[in-house]
Amino acid sequence: MTASHPSQDEVEIRALVDLLAQAIRSKDVDLALSVFAPGVLSFDLGPALQHGGGEAFRERWRKLFHAYQGPIDYEVRDWVVAVSGDLAYSHSLNRTAGTTSAGEKVERWVRWTACYRRIDGRWRIDHEHVSVPADLRSGRAVLGAKP
Repeated sequence: MTASHPSQDEVEIRALVDLLAQAIRSKDVDLALSVFAPGVLSFDLGPALQHGGGEAFRERWRKLFHAYQGPIDYEVRDWVVAVSGDLAYSHSLNRTAGTTSAGEKVERWVRWTACYRRIDGRWRIDHEHVSVPADLRSGRAVLGAKP
């Protein structure tokens, strides 16, 4: 994103990402789903290899929000976007923190890449990829990595 003069598309996409962050912080499933295209394809942290939209996608958000007591702290950092016509992509480092339903305080940084498509004049997330680094020797995720 150009710091001095972002394009109107960049402003609209940033507002979409801000809306998603607001939805996560307030644990609002409907608001979270409103930023995604109906046929979204998600490569998220949990099994399986990929997730689609619809009721199954809604249920994944419900389960995520239920896993936390109270609000979720959510930060989007080092966000960069590129736009070309009706398609765009972005990448960022995102932090989630809060207290789990079991009372454990957690904080996790993830790498987030999103692809956007303008649908009926509105930007929507059409694909997202969430990942954490992996220790290739042990085959385990590195959940404590920080920028």
